[in-house]
Amino acid sequence: MVESNKVSVRIYGQEYTISGVKSRDYIMKVADRVDTMMKEISESMGGGSMSSLAVLAAVNITDEMFSLQDAQAEKDVEKDQLNKDVAHYMQLWDEAKKNFLQYKEDAQAVAAQKDKLQEKLNQKAIEHDTLIKAAAEREQRIEELENRVKSLTQRLKAGEEGRVVTSEQIRELEDKYKEIEGSYFELQMENIQLKGDLERYRKLSE
Repeated sequence: MVESNKVSVRIYGQEYTISGVKSRDYIMKVADRVDTMMKEISESMGGGSMSSLAVLAAVNITDEMFSLQDAQAEKDVEKDQLNKDVAHYMQLWDEAKKNFLQYKEDAQAVAAQKDKLQEKLNQKAIEHDTLIKAAAEREQRIEELENRVKSLTQRLKAGEEGRVVTSEQIRELEDKYKEIEGSYFELQMENIQLKGDLERYRKLSE
């Protein structure tokens, strides 16, 4: 059971005993406020009956109470809005962090893909160099065979070494020449395709 306090107070010159569960200091503070209000109203009106001053004091104090309640209600609304704004910005912050982490993962994936493409590009470059060297060697061999075929053909036409080099040998040499020429053509096609692959890999790695 809550203990009730009885406090003697003076309001506008009269003694009153007020009972309440509040502390003695609080009850005296309330009584002092009523006393001050009645005196202020009396001074502004040039006097008045005790009951009139008490009613006007009650009206003014009630007005103050309602004003404070309204102000508190506005603060509560502002507080609620502030909490909503904080929650909204926290959500935006979380989404921004997720987007940043996703961007970081995507960037790492792109970097890894670029490294793989660069590795393939390097491999293709090595293959290209190898084909270029092979093509140069075949071109040299083709040129040597062409010169040899021309020389032998000229010598046959002139009647030289007719007994040593037969027409069958010439045909074999010409067939071999055509075979090498066909291989050279295939090598050139592979070289063109490889150049196209190299160009595509370079664009992807940029």
